[in-house]
Amino acid sequence: MSESASFVDPAFLARFGLTRINAIDYFLHPLNPFRTKAKTSNEVLGMQGINIGTLMQWGTGARPGPLPLDQGEDEYRVALSRLTGEQYELLPMSTNIEGMTPQQMSALFTIRHVHRTSHNHTTVLGIYYILEGVIYKSPTVRGLMKANIARTLAGLSEACDALSVCARYDPSSGYSWKFDPDEDDDEDNKFYSSIQEKRKRRRRQTILDNRRPGERTAEEEEGIRASEAIDRILSRLSKSDVVVKGKPII
Repeated sequence: MSESASFVDPAFLARFGLTRINAIDYFLHPLNPFRTKAKTSNEVLGMQGINIGTLMQWGTGARPGPLPLDQGEDEYRVALSRLTGEQYELLPMSTNIEGMTPQQMSALFTIRHVHRTSHNHTTVLGIYYILEGVIYKSPTVRGLMKANIARTLAGLSEACDALSVCARYDPSSGYSWKFDPDEDDDEDNKFYSSIQEKRKRRRRQTILDNRRPGERTAEEEEGIRASEAIDRILSRLSKSDVVVKGKPII
């Protein structure tokens, strides 16, 4: 599945809204392509009537209800830690993400997919984000490196195109550089500008699989929007260790 794919269920959002209480239920939507096909510990707890909402309402033997949201989340993590298998953890909301307001942070949910083999040992299988009701998968390190290299190569290509316009060749003296255009160079400038424009058009058509410049499918438009949203999420979370470490289990 493409890293730029996303999922949203407008019917669920219109009926129930989206909060930290039901974020896991929203992610476990049967139509969500990101969720595992295996039976998760979250579903096992759900069949027992255990979720963040019920724990907040009734509490546990050690913590009688009602409980505040953070304690309800803690008790849910403790309940998950007693089971083994694939699980989805709702990571604590970070309070130190630079450039994000409390309203923006309340619309961002981070979910970690793990495989638990014991109380203290888990293997991370994936990281997902829910931003304003849309579910995205966090890109892999390979995907991030590939995107950064592609951006770098694109910048170098544009720099080479810009410099090629300034190159001059004389049979007696060889190549030279001329950065200040003169009036006598109008014809040369037009010639080099046409070459540069052709290169840009050829590069755009290569990116768009030889379609006409500016032509994109609906899937590509959605992929571009999803990629931009993921980049914004990663930049906001770059200084937070909550994704890697999570909140210690009490």
